[in-house]
Amino acid sequence: MELYMSLAIGVLFTVGVYLILSKSLLRIILGTSFLTHGVHLLLLTMSRLKTGAAPLLGEKADAYVDPLPQALILTSIVISFGVTSFFFVLAYKAYQKLGTDDMEQLKGEDAHE
Repeated sequence: MELYMSLAIGVLFTVGVYLILSKSLLRIILGTSFLTHGVHLLLLTMSRLKTGAAPLLGEKADAYVDPLPQALILTSIVISFGVTSFFFVLAYKAYQKLGTDDMEQLKGEDAHE
């Protein structure tokens, strides 16, 4: 199972880096989103994929699952959702003001000299 997760992580990182290196602002935002999802899967895989019961004190289970990586990933999902929403609003306002989402044109006139 770890092999499949590692392949999925590699695909997410590859697609994310490819999108970040493009000139479109929306593709850059989607690339950062793919990278954060790859990091979430990486954290889950690094904590070892285990099956077991929830870590409740009253139950007598043979194996328990560590809740700390899941809590970190859940917190990271919420933060990345907020940051991605902020990036989309920022890109929309930049498109409204400048009429383009091309990063070369967003640099301005002084950056070409």
